[in-house]
Amino acid sequence: MEKSSIWTFVGVVVAVMIALVLVNIVFSMLWFLVKAVIVVVVAIAVYAVLRGVFSRRE
Repeated sequence: MEKSSIWTFVGVVVAVMIALVLVNIVFSMLWFLVKAVIVVVVAIAVYAVLRGVFSRRE
């Protein structure tokens, strides 16, 4: 193999590794945002139910 071919192969391997790390980080952040939105929706629903229950008693 020529020297340029080896460096091309090394460059491709490094690029793939960096891409894998970046994709992993992006998906982790997206999953965190999805979980945060779900928590907010559930919290609003629980608040509405509790407010309805306590407002009927008064």
